[in-house]
Amino acid sequence: MAYLSSMFIDNELDLDEKVQFVDKIHLEQPFYQETRELLLQERLLRMPVDTRRLLPERLPLRERPRPWLKRLIQPVAYAAAGFAAAGLLLLMLVRPTPPAPAASRFVIYEPAAHQVELAGSFTDWRRMPLQPVGNSGYWELHLRLPAGEYRFAYILDGTRQVADPTLPGRERDDFGGENSILNVEGQV
Repeated sequence: MAYLSSMFIDNELDLDEKVQFVDKIHLEQPFYQETRELLLQERLLRMPVDTRRLLPERLPLRERPRPWLKRLIQPVAYAAAGFAAAGLLLLMLVRPTPPAPAASRFVIYEPAAHQVELAGSFTDWRRMPLQPVGNSGYWELHLRLPAGEYRFAYILDGTRQVADPTLPGRERDDFGGENSILNVEGQV
């Protein structure tokens, strides 16, 4: 019986079968009741769903947002974001400039030398020639060095290594010679 009712509800009966269905409903009260219940269920299934009824109208107290807390936290969050953005912008715009190299003058008194050179950690130990200062016996070289600690020595006539006699800081090198220690401070 349920099968025939389902066929009727889904409009799967031809005209002759529909006539038989109507006759059966009039003759058999239980069939009529069963078909009517199926039709009512079908109507419920085809009704549009009201989604507003699925959500409770009020959230439970512990899940409800707290407006006073939101009003308190929101300005603080905006201020923190603003300070962070300002700090990043400041870091991008204001870069510390490295100190300019300091002018260093290397001078040695060696009137008997025919050639004086300078080699140090700031030249990767390559030799750089000093220039004689007239006929005075002094030799000099001007270099710009960044702030830091350096080792160097003078080379006289291409063979003899001499530490700077005016600097107290010295150390022995790996070849039995002596190097001067120079501390260059950055310019302000």
